Amino acid sequence: MSALISWVSVVLDLPLGGPFDYRATAPVSIGDRVIVPFGRRKMIGVVVDLPAQPSYDPTLIKDVEQVLQDVAPLTQSWIRFARFAADYYQRPLGEVVLPALPSPLRSLAAYQGKRAAGGPVARLDKRRKVSQHTATPSTAPILNVGQQAAIDAIDASQGFKAFLLFGVTGSGKTEVYLHAAARTLARGKRVLMLVPEINLTPQFEQSLRARLEPVAGPEGVAVLHSALSDGERLRAWLSVQRGQARIVLGTRLSIFAPIDDLGLLVVDEEHDASYKQQDGLRYSARDLAVWRAHDLNVPIVLGSATPSLESWVNAQKKNYHRLDLPDRAREVTLPSVRLVDTRRLQMEHGLSPHLITAMRERLANKEQVLIFLNRRGYAPALHCNSCGWVSQCSRCTTFTVLHRATQGRNQLHCHHCGYQQRVPKGCPECGDQDMQPMGRGTQRIEEHLAELFPEARVLRIDADSTRKKGSAQALFASVHAGEVDILVGTQMVAKGHDFANLGLVGVLNADAMLFSQDFRAPERLFAQLMQVAGRAGRHTGHGEVMVQTGYPEQPVYQALLKHDYTGFAQHTIREREAACLPPFSHQALLSAEARELNTALDFLTAAREIATTLAAQLDCAGLITLYDPVPLRIVRVDNMCRAQLLIESTHRPSMQQLLRYWLAELNQNPDTRRIGWQLEVDPLEI
Repeated sequence: MSALISWVSVVLDLPLGGPFDYRATAPVSIGDRVIVPFGRRKMIGVVVDLPAQPSYDPTLIKDVEQVLQDVAPLTQSWIRFARFAADYYQRPLGEVVLPALPSPLRSLAAYQGKRAAGGPVARLDKRRKVSQHTATPSTAPILNVGQQAAIDAIDASQGFKAFLLFGVTGSGKTEVYLHAAARTLARGKRVLMLVPEINLTPQFEQSLRARLEPVAGPEGVAVLHSALSDGERLRAWLSVQRGQARIVLGTRLSIFAPIDDLGLLVVDEEHDASYKQQDGLRYSARDLAVWRAHDLNVPIVLGSATPSLESWVNAQKKNYHRLDLPDRAREVTLPSVRLVDTRRLQMEHGLSPHLITAMRERLANKEQVLIFLNRRGYAPALHCNSCGWVSQCSRCTTFTVLHRATQGRNQLHCHHCGYQQRVPKGCPECGDQDMQPMGRGTQRIEEHLAELFPEARVLRIDADSTRKKGSAQALFASVHAGEVDILVGTQMVAKGHDFANLGLVGVLNADAMLFSQDFRAPERLFAQLMQVAGRAGRHTGHGEVMVQTGYPEQPVYQALLKHDYTGFAQHTIREREAACLPPFSHQALLSAEARELNTALDFLTAAREIATTLAAQLDCAGLITLYDPVPLRIVRVDNMCRAQLLIESTHRPSMQQLLRYWLAELNQNPDTRRIGWQLEVDPLEI
């Protein structure tokens, strides 16, 4: 700790530039949390600099009220990482630093008030932690040639090196992670492993504990994700910060874990869109992981059966070193894929005769069946045959989804704004009481399958059936235990799960993504289909995938038939390069929302003129493309009209420079305070 300091620069969780200068009357270090006055309130901030002189009149500067010393200061390397994230994603540093901390460490009420005795850390430390970890030690399976070569390459890397671990589903990528992690721990370094979704953490945690507890210790694995309670997240964060946890496993927020002595970073399913934060700091955890590995000079492994085109092109350019796992880890073949052309078929509740027959055969053989439909609820809409009325959200320009309830209280839900209402007894337009569901969601398919296969045990796993804490883990456990014959699920079931007895996967309504306006839709669809197809036959070797489609000739489906990611990637890359789309250009998206659409469009039009002027002044007009403002496909959400302005450039530094000056201009304009707007760098959805 340094000697008495006169001036400190503090960042706060505010949409303002900062940092803010204060006078310190007690010893303080960079990385300390402090309580400071701001306007008429008090806030917790983090010290990021100790300037020799304040940036404005010293007589106007207020004093730091308290230095919080219940945890060690955030390290210089962690603050450097946060600063990069703030600069790259064009957000104030305080909006990066503070939200990365567990809620109690940034809550004023946790330190001041009647219940604040000792602070949150002291209160947590007083509670005796009861360990609930009961992982059974397991032995490593015999590695194949590809796995061993990948592990050796990772282990031999000196300093930073980015590896793209490209392996078919079931090729044993997890085994590569475990071996590489074991060698890292043996060298006294720590491991950070990212997974795309919360429901994947239990099985990964079990594998890590079963294999690595002898090296990491019983408390050596910490799990970080947004579904933890405040106390659970604080305990896990402290175990990382104090050096007790040797392995950190988590979703995207765990990239901000306070670790300095890292020896290995792993990003599983690196292509997954879940790694991109969709509010606040709109960061990509995968991209930040690569930067952090480079900054800490350690290797990073990006694993996927369907790598993002950005990573694939990086491997082609030799920026990443590609490691291939072409075979399944067990000596079983990849599942056969069959396209069921539905154009001339008589469908039964959305199921083709071919799929129903295949299901009967698999169930008779005591195998499990997965029906994949990425649409939750009972039906996408409710409609009236008499007058044509369709259930419409009163707040959004979209339909409300019909949800069946257990006690007959059926409801209409808007999946965009959260609005809910009871299903009307009669049509609001004509009074006809014979309203019908339009289309099918997972609830309706579950109902039909229970009628079609009365002897089968049918289970649905989606966002609705897994709302309660621990429910997803319990439902997946029942599938693994063989207590389920037919599993109906959304994308939650498509990733990472190793179902030992699953023989058949049926895919419904895949065509919905074929004609999206988003240029990334085919890439997402192919990845999704490859992932869900990979659940079949992982242990038996005679898995089958049936995809119902009205467009079997589409390149996405033709590549899927042959499990040909490479062919699909090369075809899509050629299209992207010809159109100068990412990864051959860089994008940013300015979005605006207002009560009236014209207000949002007018704001974006004015913002475009400012950007055009700045591009000319910065001498980068030839490198920047500013598109016209346009309304979003779903224009109104929660009574706010939305529009966007796309910025594109083949030269990332020029675009970043323009964005920095542009934001400064927009923030100084008083008109911008009357409208909601945000800037997203590297958007995944346009």
